[in-house]
Amino acid sequence: MNGRSAETKIFAVPSTLANASESLVEAAAFSAVDLFKDLPVACLRALEQGSALRDFCKGHIFFRSGERGQRLFLLEKGRVQTFRTCGTRKLIIAELRPPAVFGEMGCVGQCMYHCSAQATELSRIRIIDHAELEALLEHYPIVTRRLLDLVSDRFVRVLLDLEATSFRHLIPRIASMLLDRAQEECVEDLTHQEIAQHLRVYRESVTAALGELRRAGIIAINRKRIRILNRLRLERAARE
Repeated sequence: MNGRSAETKIFAVPSTLANASESLVEAAAFSAVDLFKDLPVACLRALEQGSALRDFCKGHIFFRSGERGQRLFLLEKGRVQTFRTCGTRKLIIAELRPPAVFGEMGCVGQCMYHCSAQATELSRIRIIDHAELEALLEHYPIVTRRLLDLVSDRFVRVLLDLEATSFRHLIPRIASMLLDRAQEECVEDLTHQEIAQHLRVYRESVTAALGELRRAGIIAINRKRIRILNRLRLERAARE
């Protein structure tokens, strides 16, 4: 296929649209993601038509670390977690909420995923095939730069998280996490194991640290529910 025909396939404006309003809604969803911002509406609409929109149940694995990259994923609804595993231990890299792109490492360099991605609730995902993305990158180099910026930003974030893991004591990190996730002074549906995975420590260490906060009267602990009793003292613990 020559360059002219590829451009026609990817970027031509359709002559008729069965659901023009729905198509424009999807084009707007694309433009809400930094990667695709300010691209022509015709390009976004064609990208929408060349991709697939699917619903995935909780627990679905989109790809695993070490697999060759074939697709880029756009999270439109739900939540997705990226992670790595080492034996029975799980290292959480990011918790993604819409709109968000994931699977970018499968589109640059060696085109290999360096982590796994899993839906943590019912999620709606738009799937962009590698060929469609390649055509887009060829005609809009700014998207290539944004893609590399995304890879760089996420790498730096992981480094900063590792630095915090190495040099901060556990109780301040747990306190910060509880404050960040609390809604109406409660943190729901978060187990000791999940906290340990986020903070990259052992579950037993998390249980001991939470026990100290509970004995100090700062939090109360029930099954998958942590209630903040004294926010000021918890904020002070987070700064220590």
